[in-house]
Amino acid sequence: MNKNSQAEQKLAASLTAETTELLPYLPYLLQDIWELGSSPRDIIDLIRENIDVTDARVIDLGCGKGAVSVSLCHELGIRAKGLDLLPEFIEEARNKANEYAVEHLCEFQVQDINESVKAEHGYDIAILGAVGDVLGKPAETLRKLKSVVREKGYIIIDEAYLNGDQADVKYLNYEYLTLTEWESLFKELNLELMGTTESDDCADESINNYNNKMIRQRADELSEKFPDKSRIFEGYVKSQEMECDDLEYTVVGVTWLLRAK
Repeated sequence: MNKNSQAEQKLAASLTAETTELLPYLPYLLQDIWELGSSPRDIIDLIRENIDVTDARVIDLGCGKGAVSVSLCHELGIRAKGLDLLPEFIEEARNKANEYAVEHLCEFQVQDINESVKAEHGYDIAILGAVGDVLGKPAETLRKLKSVVREKGYIIIDEAYLNGDQADVKYLNYEYLTLTEWESLFKELNLELMGTTESDDCADESINNYNNKMIRQRADELSEKFPDKSRIFEGYVKSQEMECDDLEYTVVGVTWLLRAK
Protein backbone atom coordinates (compact mmCIF):
# COMPACT_ATOMS: atom_id res chain seq x y z
CA MET A 1 0.00 0.00 0.00
CA ASN A 2 1.49 3.40 -0.97
CA LYS A 3 1.70 6.39 1.35
CA ASN A 4 -1.18 8.21 -0.31
CA SER A 5 -3.47 5.21 0.14
CA GLN A 6 -2.45 4.86 3.79
CA ALA A 7 -3.07 8.56 4.41
CA GLU A 8 -6.48 8.38 2.76
CA GLN A 9 -7.45 5.34 4.81
CA LYS A 10 -6.46 7.06 8.03
CA LEU A 11 -8.29 10.22 7.01
CA ALA A 12 -11.44 8.26 6.24
CA ALA A 13 -11.25 6.48 9.59
CA SER A 14 -10.73 9.76 11.46
CA LEU A 15 -14.03 11.00 10.03
CA THR A 16 -15.81 7.70 10.78
CA ALA A 17 -15.88 6.70 7.12
CA GLU A 18 -15.76 2.95 6.52
CA THR A 19 -14.11 3.24 3.10
CA THR A 20 -11.93 5.66 1.14
CA GLU A 21 -14.62 5.49 -1.56
CA LEU A 22 -16.49 8.00 0.57
CA LEU A 23 -13.71 10.62 0.65
CA PRO A 24 -14.85 12.64 -2.40
CA TYR A 25 -18.30 13.00 -0.80
CA LEU A 26 -17.21 14.00 2.71
CA PRO A 27 -17.15 17.76 1.98
CA TYR A 28 -20.77 17.52 0.85
CA LEU A 29 -21.82 15.34 3.78
CA LEU A 30 -20.17 17.69 6.28
CA GLN A 31 -20.97 21.00 4.60
CA ASP A 32 -23.26 22.14 7.44
CA ILE A 33 -20.73 21.52 10.21
CA TRP A 34 -17.75 23.77 10.92
CA GLU A 35 -16.57 22.29 14.22
CA LEU A 36 -15.49 18.78 13.22
CA GLY A 37 -14.75 16.90 16.42
CA SER A 38 -13.00 19.12 18.94
CA SER A 39 -14.67 21.90 20.88
CA PRO A 40 -12.81 25.19 20.32
CA ARG A 41 -14.28 26.49 23.60
CA ASP A 42 -12.82 23.61 25.62
CA ILE A 43 -9.39 24.14 24.09
CA ILE A 44 -9.48 27.92 24.56
CA ASP A 45 -10.42 27.51 28.21
CA LEU A 46 -7.63 25.00 28.86
CA ILE A 47 -5.07 27.32 27.28
CA ARG A 48 -6.34 30.42 29.09
CA GLU A 49 -6.20 28.69 32.47
CA ASN A 50 -2.76 27.11 32.10
CA ILE A 51 -0.53 28.76 29.49
CA ASP A 52 1.01 32.19 28.93
CA VAL A 53 0.17 32.63 25.25
CA THR A 54 2.35 35.69 24.63
CA ASP A 55 3.97 35.10 21.23
CA ALA A 56 2.75 31.47 21.27
CA ARG A 57 2.94 29.40 18.09
CA VAL A 58 0.39 26.63 17.64
CA ILE A 59 0.24 23.76 15.18
CA ASP A 60 -3.19 22.21 14.62
CA LEU A 61 -2.73 18.73 13.16
CA GLY A 62 -5.77 17.42 11.30
CA CYS A 63 -7.35 20.86 11.56
CA GLY A 64 -10.45 20.05 9.52
CA LYS A 65 -12.19 23.29 8.56
CA GLY A 66 -10.07 25.33 10.95
CA ALA A 67 -12.60 25.90 13.74
CA VAL A 68 -10.04 25.48 16.53
CA SER A 69 -7.24 27.47 14.88
CA VAL A 70 -9.47 30.34 13.79
CA SER A 71 -11.11 30.53 17.22
CA LEU A 72 -7.73 30.53 19.01
CA CYS A 73 -6.40 33.30 16.80
CA HIS A 74 -9.60 35.33 17.15
CA GLU A 75 -9.91 35.06 20.94
CA LEU A 76 -6.28 34.78 22.07
CA GLY A 77 -4.38 36.54 19.31
CA ILE A 78 -1.91 33.68 18.89
CA ARG A 79 -0.41 32.39 15.64
CA ALA A 80 -1.61 29.06 14.31
CA LYS A 81 -0.73 26.72 11.49
CA GLY A 82 -3.42 24.22 10.49
CA LEU A 83 -2.81 21.12 8.38
CA ASP A 84 -5.31 18.72 6.84
CA LEU A 85 -5.42 16.30 3.92
CA LEU A 86 -8.72 17.47 2.39
CA PRO A 87 -8.29 20.53 0.11
CA GLU A 88 -11.96 21.45 0.53
CA PHE A 89 -11.52 21.65 4.30
CA ILE A 90 -8.44 23.84 3.97
CA GLU A 91 -10.26 26.17 1.58
CA GLU A 92 -13.10 26.52 4.10
CA ALA A 93 -10.57 27.16 6.89
CA ARG A 94 -9.02 29.99 4.89
CA ASN A 95 -12.45 31.45 4.21
CA LYS A 96 -13.28 31.35 7.92
CA ALA A 97 -9.97 33.04 8.77
CA ASN A 98 -10.93 35.88 6.43
CA GLU A 99 -14.45 36.01 7.87
CA TYR A 100 -13.06 36.37 11.42
CA ALA A 101 -10.34 38.81 10.26
CA VAL A 102 -7.48 36.62 11.51
CA GLU A 103 -5.97 35.66 8.17
CA HIS A 104 -2.74 37.43 9.23
CA LEU A 105 -2.44 35.02 12.18
CA CYS A 106 -3.60 31.78 10.53
CA GLU A 107 -1.83 29.63 7.97
CA PHE A 108 -3.54 26.60 6.46
CA GLN A 109 -1.96 23.96 4.23
CA VAL A 110 -3.03 20.70 2.60
CA GLN A 111 -0.73 18.09 4.07
CA ASP A 112 -0.60 14.55 5.43
CA ILE A 113 0.05 15.11 9.12
CA ASN A 114 2.14 11.91 9.26
CA GLU A 115 4.61 13.80 7.09
CA SER A 116 4.08 17.06 9.00
CA VAL A 117 5.31 15.60 12.30
CA LYS A 118 8.61 14.72 10.64
CA ALA A 119 9.26 18.28 9.49
CA GLU A 120 7.53 20.57 12.00
CA HIS A 121 9.31 21.33 15.28
CA GLY A 122 9.64 23.95 18.01
CA TYR A 123 5.98 24.84 18.51
CA ASP A 124 4.69 26.04 21.86
CA ILE A 125 1.46 24.05 21.51
CA ALA A 126 0.54 21.07 19.34
CA ILE A 127 -3.14 20.21 18.96
CA LEU A 128 -4.57 16.90 17.79
CA GLY A 129 -8.32 17.22 17.85
CA ALA A 130 -10.45 14.10 17.66
CA VAL A 131 -8.74 12.45 14.70
CA GLY A 132 -8.42 8.95 16.15
CA ASP A 133 -5.32 6.92 15.31
CA VAL A 134 -4.21 8.88 12.23
CA LEU A 135 -0.75 9.17 13.78
CA GLY A 136 -0.72 5.59 15.06
CA LYS A 137 -1.51 3.90 18.35
CA PRO A 138 -1.70 6.15 21.44
CA ALA A 139 1.96 5.78 22.47
CA GLU A 140 3.20 6.46 18.94
CA THR A 141 0.83 9.39 18.59
CA LEU A 142 2.03 11.02 21.81
CA ARG A 143 5.69 10.52 20.85
CA LYS A 144 5.09 12.21 17.50
CA LEU A 145 3.27 15.11 19.13
CA LYS A 146 6.07 15.50 21.67
CA SER A 147 8.60 15.75 18.83
CA VAL A 148 6.72 18.71 17.36
CA VAL A 149 6.80 20.95 20.44
CA ARG A 150 9.71 22.75 22.09
CA GLU A 151 11.20 21.69 25.41
CA LYS A 152 8.45 22.02 28.03
CA GLY A 153 5.99 22.67 25.22
CA TYR A 154 2.33 21.71 25.42
CA ILE A 155 0.18 19.06 23.77
CA ILE A 156 -3.60 19.23 23.56
CA ILE A 157 -5.23 16.00 22.53
CA ASP A 158 -8.95 15.39 22.14
CA GLU A 159 -9.64 11.71 22.79
CA ALA A 160 -11.91 9.35 24.71
CA TYR A 161 -11.44 6.67 27.32
CA LEU A 162 -13.34 3.48 27.97
CA ASN A 163 -15.76 3.81 30.86
CA GLY A 164 -17.59 0.53 30.36
CA ASP A 165 -17.07 -2.84 28.76
CA GLN A 166 -15.19 -3.02 25.46
CA ALA A 167 -17.74 -5.62 24.36
CA ASP A 168 -20.43 -2.91 24.48
CA VAL A 169 -18.64 -0.59 22.07
CA LYS A 170 -20.68 -0.27 18.87
CA TYR A 171 -18.18 1.50 16.62
CA LEU A 172 -15.62 -1.24 16.21
CA ASN A 173 -13.00 0.57 14.11
CA TYR A 174 -11.30 2.08 17.15
CA GLU A 175 -9.99 0.48 20.33
CA TYR A 176 -10.32 2.70 23.39
CA LEU A 177 -7.93 2.73 26.34
CA THR A 178 -9.16 3.04 29.90
CA LEU A 179 -8.40 6.20 31.87
CA THR A 180 -5.81 4.28 33.93
CA GLU A 181 -4.08 3.12 30.74
CA TRP A 182 -3.94 6.68 29.40
CA GLU A 183 -2.52 8.01 32.68
CA SER A 184 0.13 5.27 32.73
CA LEU A 185 1.07 6.23 29.18
CA PHE A 186 1.46 9.89 30.13
CA LYS A 187 3.79 8.90 32.97
CA GLU A 188 5.79 6.52 30.78
CA LEU A 189 6.33 9.21 28.13
CA ASN A 190 7.24 11.89 30.68
CA LEU A 191 4.18 14.03 29.99
CA GLU A 192 2.67 16.07 32.81
CA LEU A 193 -1.12 16.31 32.88
CA MET A 194 -1.92 20.02 33.32
CA GLY A 195 -5.64 20.17 32.64
CA THR A 196 -8.65 18.07 31.69
CA THR A 197 -12.04 18.86 30.19
CA GLU A 198 -14.56 16.05 29.94
CA SER A 199 -17.52 16.20 27.60
CA ASP A 200 -20.73 17.91 28.71
CA ASP A 201 -23.34 15.20 28.08
CA CYS A 202 -26.27 17.58 27.60
CA ALA A 203 -24.44 19.96 25.29
CA ASP A 204 -22.84 17.12 23.35
CA GLU A 205 -26.18 15.39 22.86
CA SER A 206 -27.69 18.56 21.39
CA ILE A 207 -24.72 19.09 19.08
CA ASN A 208 -24.59 15.43 18.05
CA ASN A 209 -28.31 15.37 17.32
CA TYR A 210 -27.98 18.40 15.06
CA ASN A 211 -24.88 17.05 13.32
CA ASN A 212 -26.45 13.64 12.73
CA LYS A 213 -29.62 15.24 11.41
CA MET A 214 -27.70 17.32 8.86
CA ILE A 215 -25.45 14.40 7.86
CA ARG A 216 -28.54 12.24 7.37
CA GLN A 217 -30.12 14.93 5.19
CA ARG A 218 -27.02 15.27 3.01
CA ALA A 219 -26.62 11.49 2.77
CA ASP A 220 -30.22 11.18 1.53
CA GLU A 221 -29.55 13.86 -1.08
CA LEU A 222 -26.46 12.03 -2.30
CA SER A 223 -28.32 8.71 -2.37
CA GLU A 224 -30.92 10.25 -4.69
CA LYS A 225 -28.19 11.57 -6.96
CA PHE A 226 -25.98 8.47 -6.83
CA PRO A 227 -28.26 5.52 -6.02
CA ASP A 228 -25.50 3.01 -6.82
CA LYS A 229 -23.53 4.43 -3.87
CA SER A 230 -26.38 4.71 -1.39
CA ARG A 231 -24.88 1.84 0.61
CA ILE A 232 -21.75 3.79 1.52
CA PHE A 233 -23.74 6.92 2.41
CA GLU A 234 -26.04 4.94 4.68
CA GLY A 235 -23.00 3.22 6.21
CA TYR A 236 -21.51 6.61 7.04
CA VAL A 237 -24.67 7.74 8.80
CA LYS A 238 -24.77 4.53 10.82
CA SER A 239 -21.11 4.89 11.81
CA GLN A 240 -21.75 8.42 13.04
CA GLU A 241 -24.73 7.27 15.07
CA MET A 242 -22.82 4.35 16.61
CA GLU A 243 -19.95 6.59 17.63
CA CYS A 244 -22.41 8.98 19.29
CA ASP A 245 -24.03 6.07 21.14
CA ASP A 246 -20.63 4.98 22.41
CA LEU A 247 -19.90 8.49 23.68
CA GLU A 248 -23.22 8.53 25.50
CA TYR A 249 -22.99 5.11 27.16
CA THR A 250 -19.59 3.43 26.95
CA VAL A 251 -16.76 5.94 26.52
CA VAL A 252 -16.05 9.42 27.85
CA GLY A 253 -14.93 12.19 25.53
CA VAL A 254 -12.04 14.16 27.02
CA THR A 255 -9.58 16.89 26.10
CA TRP A 256 -6.20 16.71 27.85
CA LEU A 257 -3.58 19.40 28.20
CA LEU A 258 -0.13 17.87 28.63
CA ARG A 259 3.29 19.42 29.14
CA ALA A 260 6.43 17.76 27.82
CA LYS A 261 9.05 17.43 30.55
